[in-house]
This record gives sequence, structure tokens and C-alpha cells, in this order.
Amino acid sequence: MKPTLLILAAGIGSRYGGIKQLDQFGPNGETIIDYSLYDAIRSGFGKVVFIVREEIKESARAIFAPKLEGKIDFDFAIQGVQSYVPAEIGNVERVKPWGTGHATLCAWEQTDTPFAVINADDFYGYDAFQTMANFLTTDTNDKQHAMIGYELKRTLSENGTVSRGVCVERADHNLDSVVERTKIFAEDDVIYFEENEVKTELNPETPVSMNFWGFKPSMFPITKALFDVYAKENLHVPKAEFYIPTVMTHIIQNNLGDCRVFRVKSDWFGVTYQEDKPIVEASLAALHASGAYPDKLWQ
Repeated sequence: MKPTLLILAAGIGSRYGGIKQLDQFGPNGETIIDYSLYDAIRSGFGKVVFIVREEIKESARAIFAPKLEGKIDFDFAIQGVQSYVPAEIGNVERVKPWGTGHATLCAWEQTDTPFAVINADDFYGYDAFQTMANFLTTDTNDKQHAMIGYELKRTLSENGTVSRGVCVERADHNLDSVVERTKIFAEDDVIYFEENEVKTELNPETPVSMNFWGFKPSMFPITKALFDVYAKENLHVPKAEFYIPTVMTHIIQNNLGDCRVFRVKSDWFGVTYQEDKPIVEASLAALHASGAYPDKLWQ
């Protein structure tokens, strides 16, 4: 059974200043998602689920359906502020989506195989997709999950702070813990995260999650139970977000499963700010020029 790829494309992109999931970066107008789709298909994924907001669903379909038809199965899942919210809560008054953990939950109905989850606006590289597809295809332990780890120093932006899942790895290469740090930056060649106006130094080679996860379907009921509690506790906190690392930490700490950390040599780059765009465009152009990708992804 071929694994499924879930693409998190419902984020509003507040720091970027636009719907960056549909922005064009490649030499022929490719979006970053195009490269993820191309790499997923050649790595052996069998289905793609785009997790989007209702208002960009048709735009996403118009862009991606013509490219994917006949190459891979695809579907759309809607992440709305009411999606999977416990019925007793009633109407939720917030604009911002509930976060990456909730987004993954929103694709439960469309997903019946082992699956990977990625951001729409990050470039992960072929090696990452191949590594994860191999794990999801060959590992039969329903409680063994996985993540792709990148060195922190390779994932910063020159144009502002970034959010990263900072990881601690066990001797057996399983994840011990992952904590979402939302303000990471370099200053005088030292990397820090800031929380409550306190700066803490981080090792530049610390493995971080760039939200490339591999899960078995056993994670869905666990995620639903956690989100039920989270939604009730944060009903009146309009910017509260329920992250995938929260789910993974719960799984690990409660002996509900493990998460293998795969370190890959792929280049990662992403777009947090508008000013990042020229860097990404140049990086993609260089990959085409080197032959890593054909002149046109979709012939």
C-alpha cells in the first residue's frame, strides 16, 4: 500500500504578507508545492491530500489538478475553525486556523494509509521524500512514527525570527522530545530562541523539525482526544495553536509510540518573509541548472 502525503496549506501567511502557498518561485512559475509533489510522486507516494481553507480550495484545485491527473490520486480536506471541534463548544469565534496538529486531524476522513505531513511553503528535497516513503512503506509497527531532522543552522532566515520544533534525540535515534520555539534568530553568530523576553542559546547543529512527519493512522484518535481538551481550554484564546509536536510529545511521554529521527542531506529552504523570496528563487534556479530537476516539472 502506497503512503499518502498531507500538505498543510491552510495557514494565512501573516508574516509573509500574502497567500504564499500559491505564490510562484520556480523558473517556470512553479510553486514550492510543485517541487514537493514532483518529489513525492517519484518517491512512491500514492495519494496527496491538500489541507486548505474553504476560500482557497478552488484556486488550489485549478493550479494542481491539471498537473496531477493521471500521475497520482489527490483530494482536498478543509481546515475550518469549527472542524473537529467538540459539539458542546458551539460556535468558535476566531479567524486564525487552529494549527498544524488540528490541520492533520482535518484530513482523517481522506487518509487510510501510513502518511507523511509537510508544510506547503517549505522545500524539503528529494532525499527527504525518498527516506520517508521508504519508512512508511516498509515499517509495519503501528506505533512507530518518524520525522525528518535538519540542522538548525541550515534553517534560519536572514530577514527575521523563525519557528522551529527543537528536538532532543535518544541514543536509539528515536525522538525524546520536541518543543516548538516560535522566536529563533541569529545574533553575532550565535543562535538564540526568545521566550517571555528571555534569550536562550541553542547549538547550531541541534536537529529541528521542519514539519516533515511520518505517521501511522493510529495517531488520528490520539490527536482527536488531545484536541478536544485543547479546544475547550483555549476557546477564548484566538491565537492559540495546536501543533503537531504537541501530539508527538504526548505519544512519546505516554508510551503510545516512538518517533524515529531521520537526518537527511537535502537542502531545506522556506519562505517566512517576502524578503526570502529572491533567495528561494535563486536556489531553485540553481537546482534546475544542476539537473536535479528537469527544465519543466510538468510536461
